[in-house]
Amino acid sequence: MGQKIHPRGFRLGTVFTWSSRWFGSKREYKTLFLQDVKLRKALFAKLKTAGLAQVDIERSINKIKVTIHVARPGMVIGRGGTGLEDLKKYTEVLLGNVHSSGRLKVDVTVEPVKEPNLRAYLVGMTIADQLAKRMPHKRVANQAIERVMTAGAKGVRILLSGRIAGAEIARRERYQAGTVPLSTIREDVDFATVPALTRSGYVGIKVWICRK
Repeated sequence: MGQKIHPRGFRLGTVFTWSSRWFGSKREYKTLFLQDVKLRKALFAKLKTAGLAQVDIERSINKIKVTIHVARPGMVIGRGGTGLEDLKKYTEVLLGNVHSSGRLKVDVTVEPVKEPNLRAYLVGMTIADQLAKRMPHKRVANQAIERVMTAGAKGVRILLSGRIAGAEIARRERYQAGTVPLSTIREDVDFATVPALTRSGYVGIKVWICRK
């Protein structure tokens, strides 16, 4: 049986840093952790059209900084920054805007994603949307690989699993171009898993991108 490890978690501290950066006591750790999960889930649902790739959360004593990495920042910021203010209020409501030490100050910043085709989650979401529209899976996968390699990646691997193209029996199909060395810690390998809801059921999509 293969021993698998998450490519991003494997490289924490060397290539990647933690997406949640804070310290919590035994008593409040559970609450803060669930707060982070709830906030990320809500933001990914709300900002799906803006191409949300990552949410970084930093906490201090009575302040929380939320950094949103999006492919289309203009859709989030809005005209004259109104969208960003609305997002800040939305975040405050989600967090409850209170802390054990008093009122919680929320700071929301938007960071643009320079190359969306080098972000595994965004590539996975594009594939999922196309599969949901019943497009041919081989063409979708091959086009995604071509876009990623054109963007300057060293390698890309896409794994589809489930009732692909409405087949009676579930199967797995793998597509790859270039090199994706998963054992080398110093390699910048981005990874994401995205489910695609098709008419025959869910098709799981895994994307590995080895960036230069």
